Amino acid sequence: MRKNNLKLVKINKNRHLFNYEKKVLIKDLVLNLKLGYNEEEKNKSQKVKFNLDINYEDKKPSNDKDIKSIVNYAKIVKLIKKLIKNKHYNFLETLAEDVFDELFKDKRIDKITLQIEKLEIMKDCSAVGIQISKKRSHDRF
Repeated sequence: MRKNNLKLVKINKNRHLFNYEKKVLIKDLVLNLKLGYNEEEKNKSQKVKFNLDINYEDKKPSNDKDIKSIVNYAKIVKLIKKLIKNKHYNFLETLAEDVFDELFKDKRIDKITLQIEKLEIMKDCSAVGIQISKKRSHDRF
């Protein structure tokens, strides 16, 4: 009779063997802000829509009693509101870079896809905007 050479691994005690790939989604966040290069945009607020996909990795499962164990979507929305409150942006791209700079302070975040749309700027379009993905580089220069 053959002897089985398989070794059992108890998953509940060996959670460190796993990596979690997580994503935070923020869809259709609509805020009023002064944004734009043209004079008429600088003097009047307009509706701007944000969509974010934020990928992050963690070696631990989320802890139901510790909000620091997750990337908190409410904190991200609050951060965006703070950015637009304190500064006028001429371009969507510069606003996006400030959002990236703030979010990448969390070392767990690996990639962010950010879409920003102006909803009322052109009569012939329901929206115009940008989408930028930025990924953390693990290369050292």
